[in-house]
Amino acid sequence: MLKVREIDKSLILAMMALVAIGFTMVYSTTYIMAMKRYGSEYFFVKKHLIFSVLGSLLFFVAANIEYHLYRRRAYLIFFASLISLIFLTFIPSLGNEMGGAKRWIRLGPLTFQPSEPAKLALIIYLSYYLAAKKDKIKTFSLGIVPPMIMSGLIILFILKEPDFGTALSLGAITIIMMFIAGVRLRYLFSILLLSMPFIYLMVTKVDYRMKRVLVFLDPWRDSGGAGFQLVQSFIAFGAGGIWGVGLGEGKQKLFYLPEAHTDFILSVVGEELGLIGVSALIMLYLIVLISGIRISLKAKDLFGKYLAVGITLLIVLHAAVNMAVVLALLPTKGLTLPFISYGGTSLVVNMIGMGILLNIYKTGVRE
Repeated sequence: MLKVREIDKSLILAMMALVAIGFTMVYSTTYIMAMKRYGSEYFFVKKHLIFSVLGSLLFFVAANIEYHLYRRRAYLIFFASLISLIFLTFIPSLGNEMGGAKRWIRLGPLTFQPSEPAKLALIIYLSYYLAAKKDKIKTFSLGIVPPMIMSGLIILFILKEPDFGTALSLGAITIIMMFIAGVRLRYLFSILLLSMPFIYLMVTKVDYRMKRVLVFLDPWRDSGGAGFQLVQSFIAFGAGGIWGVGLGEGKQKLFYLPEAHTDFILSVVGEELGLIGVSALIMLYLIVLISGIRISLKAKDLFGKYLAVGITLLIVLHAAVNMAVVLALLPTKGLTLPFISYGGTSLVVNMIGMGILLNIYKTGVRE
């Protein structure tokens, strides 16, 4: 078991604070909607509580499992996640469609999103492969081809759901991890250049994606239609000011701001807790970033270093993109705010990732 001296206290405290804030904001953003739609103000928060408890249990399990086990099971973990994505994509009766996307598998009263563990599975595989091929990582045949094929498989099936935002974020994490591992820059730049026409076509040939880009450029042009969500987000931040209107007192969640409990929950934080509350969240994510980098530097092997970097990116990059979206610094991508947004699978996977980070830290301390 973990001992006090073996625990990265700042990382644990940051995670606990994020989970607690997330639980509070999920209740704040859903209790009226839950009462109106389901007759119980606790409908969403009860589900969130179940996943919070499950995530906490798996966090402690992951923190006490020697992280090299994932290296020995990297291919098994990867292909298990890939198979779950294939089943979701090609078996119509298995997937549960919401908002025009089939990203969930229903398990009784709860839903499971295979793309979330697939993110962690890809990071484990990349960490294993890049560490195993460290002496040949600068060659094109070994440094580029295998990791791009494997990451491409995961990204392809996530695009099929469709989930363009998650696919782009995984592509970015893959490139960053390969860069850190020492893959030649000219190969990485070539991949980025070759991917640009594909990304352009994926955006321009799909109406709703193109509409998101146009809305991003000028949300006020159609403030009552396509730009409604961003405009309401601006109103929420403006109403909150520095100190906020008070927890639970926000108005934008009252059926004005779509996805107030998921993608745009930060807007409600800005309205109810103000600039102070948003700044506190940013500080907590910065603690996760700094702790993740420190753990990576302390890791005793390359697999641990790359795994710590990948998990840290998974959380911090998603947080940065979500914040940029709700502030109209990026087009809407459908990425949730880690630990804060309503979404059980994401919460559980992120807490497992934090447990793995702690185990990497613990192993470094002991050795």
